Amino acid sequence: MKHPFLYSTIVLLVSCGRLEDVGKTPEFTPSDTAAEITAMHMPNSARQSSALSMREERASLWSGGRGSLLGDRRASLQGDILTVVIEINDSASISNSTSRSRSGSEASAAPQLLGIPQVVDRFLPGDASLANAANISSSSSNNGQGSVSRNETLELKIAATVTDVLENGVLRIQGSQEVRVNFEIRELLVTGYVRPEDISRRNEITYDKIAAARISYGGRGHITDVQQPRYGQQIADIILPF
Repeated sequence: MKHPFLYSTIVLLVSCGRLEDVGKTPEFTPSDTAAEITAMHMPNSARQSSALSMREERASLWSGGRGSLLGDRRASLQGDILTVVIEINDSASISNSTSRSRSGSEASAAPQLLGIPQVVDRFLPGDASLANAANISSSSSNNGQGSVSRNETLELKIAATVTDVLENGVLRIQGSQEVRVNFEIRELLVTGYVRPEDISRRNEITYDKIAAARISYGGRGHITDVQQPRYGQQIADIILPF
């Protein structure tokens, strides 16, 4: 190495942040500034009018509002909460094969052409002769096979918050969930857009009815850290051409 001090400095800078977590449990992501929490605190004229109507309906023996026994309590306003049901059981199998072959041959001879081959043969070295001027053959073959097999199973539920109501009535939802077990945090994130009519009477919606759905299920902590290759190996995999 021409610059060992430079390489050592880079390694120390990269490692300093990780050394601070040694012996500590991973921290939760602060939820006070999350988009779903902010949506709950934002003033909403529709929510205020709905709360006012609920207070008025309490004085009535029968009503069909959200606050009544049989009222529709599905999420529809900014700040409302609904349950997202994620049940993924997908499998795919793809197999392709190709085969190609080609062969060709060509021969050219002039044993008698106005006596020219016989005259030329006298000046050719060894046993060379124009009787068999050219003899060419070629062959090629190519075989290829490929297959893809995938099987995914995931069953989860997460509470999401309506962060925005678009002009056409579509609801933008966002939800996050973190569970810490010993030194590992499992994270579940979901965002997307849903139609109010797709929300069930139980205030639930399945993932396949979420438009532009972004679902992330992963983790961070000691186990996840061990499963990841080292920084040097990741850089080497990108830089090395072989």
